[in-house]
Amino acid sequence: MTKLTLTGARIRAGTWDAVITGQAEMPRIEVLHLEMPLDGVRISDVQGRPDQWAVQVPIPAQALNDGVQTFVIRNAVTGETFGHFTMITGIAMEDDIRAEVDLLRAELDLLKRAFRRHCVETTG
Repeated sequence: MTKLTLTGARIRAGTWDAVITGQAEMPRIEVLHLEMPLDGVRISDVQGRPDQWAVQVPIPAQALNDGVQTFVIRNAVTGETFGHFTMITGIAMEDDIRAEVDLLRAELDLLKRAFRRHCVETTG
């Protein structure tokens, strides 16, 4: 069986859109949130591309909660997970990895300025 892949994923107007490639016939997939399958998942062929399939997943309002929500995409036939998408909503979490990276970046910039200043003062 061919491995399915996702490309061109985005969220627009409450719907997650992507393209599935790697299979000539329409793939059977399921999208899970908190281990429960979502309703309304639509798959259609991409005109002129026999091995590409457009998938649309409406994001249910009850899935929009504070924190990180992960949606898992898997092959309904084999059970293999081949993708996911994540949403972060509500108040920014202090432990969010992006906040940590931003903090590290700011500290690195501070250290770079201090190092450059030290180099100028000791060489000139």
